[in-house]
Amino acid sequence: PVDADIVIPVPDSGRAAGAGRFPTESRIPYGEGLIKNRYSERTFIMPTQEQRASAVRLKLNPIKSAIAGNRIVLVEDSIVRGNTINYTVRILRSQGAKEVHVRVASPPIIAPCYFGVDMKTRDQFLARGKTMEEIAREIGADSVGYISIDGLAESIGLANEGLCLGCLTGSYPVPIPGEKYSFQSELENYQQP
Repeated sequence: PVDADIVIPVPDSGRAAGAGRFPTESRIPYGEGLIKNRYSERTFIMPTQEQRASAVRLKLNPIKSAIAGNRIVLVEDSIVRGNTINYTVRILRSQGAKEVHVRVASPPIIAPCYFGVDMKTRDQFLARGKTMEEIAREIGADSVGYISIDGLAESIGLANEGLCLGCLTGSYPVPIPGEKYSFQSELENYQQP
């Protein structure tokens, strides 16, 4: 829980969570504070960091009247590398947000996805090996919070046992050649926030 004036989603990825249960349960009003450029490309799937950074600058336009002077809860569906959320927090601050508290509708992503998503190396994940305070500091937010793995499973109506949680836990539903040896020591010392 956080004291805030408005819940704003990162369009369009954070809209379902931002407009759904969060404003209702937190009793913080929902509002649109960012407009997405419909012609921008998906930044997550771009091959290089330079391309992702360039594209994210073209992606969002702020609505100053919804932002200025407000304590904002910014809702995003997930954070992988942190490019979009970092830039979005800076946009909100530049438009006069008093506070920016980031809430994420997925648990922290800490491990690669070997099943088709462009997340192949461990060093690219923002949350890997960091506390919530370190993540907040890195993205320029006043605070950051993620849904738990159990909360995620409950929200979609499935048991954890029926989900692939490899990118969230580092434990995969099938053996990954070489993964156990290269990542096991990190997993043994990792505590899910």
